[in-house]
Amino acid sequence: MDTRRLILLMVFGFSLFMLWEKWQAYVNPKPVAAPTATAPAGPGALPQPTALPGAAVVPGVSTANATPLPAGAQPVVVTTDLFKATLTPLGGDIVQLELLKHREHGDKSKNLVLFDPAHQYLAQTGLLGDGMPNHRTQFALAAGPTELAEGAAELKLRLSAPVQDGLTISKVYTFKRGSYLIDIAWEIDNRGQKTVTPFAYYQLQRDDVAPQGESRMVSTFTGPAVFTDADKYQKVDFGDIVKGKAKFAQKADNGWMAMVQHYFVAAWVPKDKTLREYYMRKADTVNGANLVQAGVIVPMPAIAPGGKTELSVGLYAGPQEQAALKQVATGLDLVVDYGWLTVIAAPIFWALEWIHAMVGNWGWAIVVLTIIIKLLFFPLSAASYKSMAKMRTLTPKMMTLKERYGDDKQKLNQEMMKLYQTEKVNPLGGCLPILVQIPVFIALYWVLLGAVEMRDAPWILWINDLSTADPYYVLPIIMILSMVVQSKLNPEPPDPIQAKMMKIMPFAFGVMFLFFPAGLVLYWVVNNVLSIAQQWQITRMIEAGGKAANDAKA
Repeated sequence: MDTRRLILLMVFGFSLFMLWEKWQAYVNPKPVAAPTATAPAGPGALPQPTALPGAAVVPGVSTANATPLPAGAQPVVVTTDLFKATLTPLGGDIVQLELLKHREHGDKSKNLVLFDPAHQYLAQTGLLGDGMPNHRTQFALAAGPTELAEGAAELKLRLSAPVQDGLTISKVYTFKRGSYLIDIAWEIDNRGQKTVTPFAYYQLQRDDVAPQGESRMVSTFTGPAVFTDADKYQKVDFGDIVKGKAKFAQKADNGWMAMVQHYFVAAWVPKDKTLREYYMRKADTVNGANLVQAGVIVPMPAIAPGGKTELSVGLYAGPQEQAALKQVATGLDLVVDYGWLTVIAAPIFWALEWIHAMVGNWGWAIVVLTIIIKLLFFPLSAASYKSMAKMRTLTPKMMTLKERYGDDKQKLNQEMMKLYQTEKVNPLGGCLPILVQIPVFIALYWVLLGAVEMRDAPWILWINDLSTADPYYVLPIIMILSMVVQSKLNPEPPDPIQAKMMKIMPFAFGVMFLFFPAGLVLYWVVNNVLSIAQQWQITRMIEAGGKAANDAKA
């Protein structure tokens, strides 16, 4: 296989990899060890875990949207510096959550809604045990503020369940200033005559429809995920849950359960060294979409008559900001998924953050990072361009061989190899250095695609969101032009079909990049411009040297 054909295959393979690698990871999640417990028998059943004696059935789908609320029991809206959370007295659950620092994909005048009634996306909690309140129980809101006061560090909201068998039970929400971590605690005061041993469940409910704003060219993961120290990060496909074939770690004394989507995540984070069981199940079908519930069951200590207890579990609901996620729980930053290139992508993102801290703009940070990466690979790129420049000087001789031996492929290849040896040109010299750089380029691609910091981040002039496509297609057009210039600097393939393909390729790439995020296109434009400058200089030097040598012989 000659050098040009190899380069052609590499470029096409690289483009296909960028487009489909994440999609394949989505539809074929990495298998994990089969769960030790039996699968749920149906929408209302969970496996009876041997490590959680007495675990009962978690109730099915909430009827919060269908059941009329009693007079005066209307939803409560809690406002903080980061959230506008709507809680319903039926279940005492968060049925809508606006993120005040982030905007909707289509309408930037509106706040992004993470827990969204349109997707039946909400956070539910309840207790398991005879007479215990769950997400179908009517709660009463205690008197108090529902807006975080100026200068206040936190806001508490207390919901009380009806007293039954002498049990006074409250659900307490604690919202903290500057934090996307909401603390949700159950408080039980046993004034009855018998000991009770309840279990608490915390679950996220959502349909299996991807959120608005997904790229038409690249699909990112949407669905539940589990992390434990033993089994690490495990994404679970909605389809496997619906079919009852989902495999994930179910029992542990560590880890978390999350619902992941592009740029954002909601995760239940029980305290470490606390026994828990994770579960996922199909709950219902609504308007043709499957409704899925993913949650965690946590035991509470036995409460003797006259005793009190409290169980608190954190709910992170916000952007996938890696520094913040690392502070919340071990492994939670893995929801920013770079796949098998994480070992390369993680330091690249760290470098991008560091540069942004100095320049104050994510667009310029991408430009500076691209220049740094180009400098690091300067020797490899130089070797590649020198090889291509030498091949370019051999083009007339290769065309002569093509005309002379065009009908004899074997003889043509033999003569071309003799030419390479005579001229001391390595036909693979132009592509091997590129192969070394490809993992870095792919890792940077996924960093720019997955970083929530790019969302709504402006660069200059018309580029006011690096995570969306250039609205006027200026960057893709510049990229096409830069690729055309690059193709002119490369040696022209002797094969007419390959030559046509190399001419078509810039425009084929350009069509794809019309729909790519502006941050990604910016990287490619800067990289291409730097490559053109380097390649032009090297080609000029090689050709000048060859001309001087020919003049000396004459």
